[in-house]
Amino acid sequence: MAHGLASLIASGTKLWLDSVDPDLVREARAAGATGATSNPVIISDLIKTGRYDGRIAAGVAAGATDDAIAWALTDELVRDAQGVFHDVWKASDGNDGWVSFELDPLLEDPRAGLDDDARVERYVELGTRWSAGQPNRMIKVPATPAGIRALEPLAAAGVPLNVTLIFTRPQYERARDAVWRGASRRASLATFKSVYSVFISRIDVYTAEHVPGLSPAAQGMLAIANAKRTWLANRDFWREHPTPLEQEIVFASTGVKQAGVDPCLYVAALAGADIQTNPPATNRAADDPARTFSRQVDRPPPADVLAELDATVDMARLEEVLMREGVEKFVAPQKALLALIGSKR
Repeated sequence: MAHGLASLIASGTKLWLDSVDPDLVREARAAGATGATSNPVIISDLIKTGRYDGRIAAGVAAGATDDAIAWALTDELVRDAQGVFHDVWKASDGNDGWVSFELDPLLEDPRAGLDDDARVERYVELGTRWSAGQPNRMIKVPATPAGIRALEPLAAAGVPLNVTLIFTRPQYERARDAVWRGASRRASLATFKSVYSVFISRIDVYTAEHVPGLSPAAQGMLAIANAKRTWLANRDFWREHPTPLEQEIVFASTGVKQAGVDPCLYVAALAGADIQTNPPATNRAADDPARTFSRQVDRPPPADVLAELDATVDMARLEEVLMREGVEKFVAPQKALLALIGSKR
């Protein structure tokens, strides 16, 4: 009987690493991971190790800006990870083996002075540029108003998409519908691939702070309930609109943020389908030989818990708050990455 991560994969979950650290990518691939994702925090953490000081020095010597150095290094790290997972991509005919490349978060910085039309234009321009010639690179676009507007032209242009920063089912549906409109404009759906990254742990942080009156049975359950409902909505939509490749939910931000909680709470509850992008520490906890995971993704929480959550939590307000915070957390790491490169300079 499989245990640890092997049992999670055996349950039907695809495991993608939430890192493009070359060492961790190889380690995760050996453990059965079939993809990876990147973001500015991951790139910053790698730069802090000093392993890329030579690359940065070469960029400085060549007259490159901090921004250009950041994107060159991101491109290199994502490209290297793509190489590790390319065999998966090829064997699955493009259904798996992807590595996500996040577009410039500073497009969402209110202080950048861009209106939504300008943001949309830049998302389309950058998404097309960074995906060109990259067979198993997926372009990560946030589910902000401008990001969602950019999805249709990107999907129409054949860009594989990972829609990130999704907190609620209506937000997912807006993103999915935009992607489908774009895909429907293509001459063929043979290579059409999209995934939708639903953030998990921040939702339970929200209810602990903003909805403290939830019963002990319901507190800490909204993230799981919301993720499972969104997964069901995605499954049902694509059953009605079949495509050659799977259009999947990514369960993202699966590392628990509450003290004293099982680090594999979300991993276990969402086991059995689609994709989990687990942080390295969460994967290490999940790979404990004493753990066994089984399919749970289609088993909803108790009916009374769901009824309490539906009656008590204003999901529109939750989306508003978490998106505002999410955009801030989206922008700040890119600024920190540029500052870090500047300090190395």
